[in-house]
Amino acid sequence: MTHPPQEEHAVHHTMVPRTKEEVENIMKRLKRIEGQVRGVQKMVEDNRYCIDILVQISAIQAALRQVGMQLLERHASHCVAKAIREGNGEQSLRELMDVIKHVSK
Repeated sequence: MTHPPQEEHAVHHTMVPRTKEEVENIMKRLKRIEGQVRGVQKMVEDNRYCIDILVQISAIQAALRQVGMQLLERHASHCVAKAIREGNGEQSLRELMDVIKHVSK
């Protein structure tokens, strides 16, 4: 996955830091996904049936999409909202739309 150049994200001053609970929740989800990936690796090593592996890969992709959507929602409701309140809404909304386009490919 390619990432847009850092200089395109000049609105970072509008970032609202995640709470400890939010970080813990995201980390818990990512660790669960990491475990699923290790499980798929083991399935491949064990020469398991392709369909079973593909089903697990699909579950991993869905879990990653959920984490991404959670982050996207939080960004919109916290960071973008803050930028709008501070008069930087246009730039922040443009950045949001760019990332939505990027992740929805």
